[in-house]
Amino acid sequence: MARNEDYRPPGRTPEGKPEAAATPRDVVHVRVGSFVLIFAVVIGVIGLFVGAPVLTIAAGVVIVVTVVDMVLAVRGQRERGSGEAG
Repeated sequence: MARNEDYRPPGRTPEGKPEAAATPRDVVHVRVGSFVLIFAVVIGVIGLFVGAPVLTIAAGVVIVVTVVDMVLAVRGQRERGSGEAG
């Protein structure tokens, strides 16, 4: 069987570099951020029901920081043109 010189494994550029739809770092930011976001919302709601304003404010700060981090990760991928996160 003759070997085709133009063959390249799936998911590789002609130079042999991987064609990743998302960088591992950005995927981690989005996936871990989604878990942190869920828990922060739960903690914030519990803080509202219990009447603990410090807990609610802390959860709100964590929520804002997490959303900003996730948005920056997705935006970085779109600017590189490498596809959607996750």
